[in-house]
Amino acid sequence: MAMSLGRTVLARAARRSLLSSSSRYNINNNASILGGAFNNNSRWFSSYPPHEVVGMPSLSPTMETGTIAAWNLGEGDSFNAGDSICTVETDKATVDFEAQDEGVVAKIIVQAGGGEIPCGTPILVTVEDEADVPSFKDFVVEAAAPAAAPVEEAAPTPAPTPVAAAPTPAAAPAAAAPTGERVLASPRAHTLAKEKGYGEISALRIVGTGPGGRIIAQDVLEYDPSTAPAPVVAETTTAAAATPAAAAPAAAAASTPLPEPVQGPGYTDYSLPTSAMELASRLHTSKQNVPHYYLSIDLSLDSLMELRSSLNSTMKLDENDGGISVNDLLMKAAAAAMKTVPAANASWMENFIRVYDSVDINVVVGNGSSLYAPVIRDAGRRGLKALSDDVAAATAVVEGEEGSDPTTVPGFGDVGTFTMVNLGMFGVKSAAPIIREPQACALALGVIENRIVPNDDAESEEIYKESVMMTATLSCDHRVVDGAVGAQWLSAFKNHVENPVTLLL
Repeated sequence: MAMSLGRTVLARAARRSLLSSSSRYNINNNASILGGAFNNNSRWFSSYPPHEVVGMPSLSPTMETGTIAAWNLGEGDSFNAGDSICTVETDKATVDFEAQDEGVVAKIIVQAGGGEIPCGTPILVTVEDEADVPSFKDFVVEAAAPAAAPVEEAAPTPAPTPVAAAPTPAAAPAAAAPTGERVLASPRAHTLAKEKGYGEISALRIVGTGPGGRIIAQDVLEYDPSTAPAPVVAETTTAAAATPAAAAPAAAAASTPLPEPVQGPGYTDYSLPTSAMELASRLHTSKQNVPHYYLSIDLSLDSLMELRSSLNSTMKLDENDGGISVNDLLMKAAAAAMKTVPAANASWMENFIRVYDSVDINVVVGNGSSLYAPVIRDAGRRGLKALSDDVAAATAVVEGEEGSDPTTVPGFGDVGTFTMVNLGMFGVKSAAPIIREPQACALALGVIENRIVPNDDAESEEIYKESVMMTATLSCDHRVVDGAVGAQWLSAFKNHVENPVTLLL
């Protein structure tokens, strides 16, 4: 399941990048481009055998162009799943473009060392049968007609008219295509389905794990008709027909429940909401691209707890208002530390560093598949009660009506300048969080506990004392925040936490 989820998440990231570029080309027969840029009207011209036109892959959500450093295969060479087709250089790394299916290289369109290539630009043609290779000796890529571009751009945008509703199923790559409809699958997958006696692949409920939800040969080999997900298309269609024409498409998507878990021999597959896959994709890319390092510090919360108690006692709180929490005070302390060390409130922008004026903090709330990180805007300039109300409202959204989609609420899909996650409720002492690009720092807070520490009171006869303590860990992007700056930020954070009266200034 982990491998399948990883391929699906990467495919979603590749699909987003390639969709914007696919409309610029009419690739002879508009055959599918690896990575998800498919034309709804794709056909194979009779002059060419069945084939696929492969575009420059998007190896991360932020990749826009790449350079082919070397072709590891030549025209006429066969390959299997996992084989390296070519080596691609990006602005961040040099990686191998690996095949996800077996086939034969029929035509190399772009030679190695030809400069930067936008993601989605055709780079080679593959076929299933080696005997078909000579047919592509003179294969060329034709420019699309100018009028075609607006049609492609408008296709993913939902509209209340039946015509624009057609692309909607493509927005959920984790679900199988409706029975009988055209599906995106490799030629090898079509052949295997017939060899195994399954018939046309469009009649099967196979969830594609290739780029953009494309069905590959391995999906057919692993397909078990007894464990295939039950059809839910008719029910969805009926619900959509009952929805008034003026209803927002986002609301309809939010009310659509996830497919039921799929039972297998010794395992169970659980579907993920779009927001969870989006977050997984971002974190996966960040962990690959960002040079993380971690700094930890112990904090005394005695004064902070006293201030919280004093503030809440002076406010007129109703029974449903918990007042200002410890997490609210720690968030305010983090924002105040950003004011002291503004170099940490920044982003890596490839050839320069951008420092932000406003401290916008993503606060992680919820857990499991209901994990979200809504952004709390301008935390440095706002009061504690205003911040507390925003966090309480975000938590209420996550714990709200079952089946609702918090990502439709303003702020839930935005990325701020800093992230905070509090794992204390789970008894975790410390953690090393993954930085969310383009942020440069992320802070993890551990459990609040009583510890025996050295007594710093010179007038006391006791050598040790009991104190309320917490461990905080800061993850830093070394390209933006070096060790000295990270240490300065933690020192400022500790000062604001242990002298919380500074948060009221």
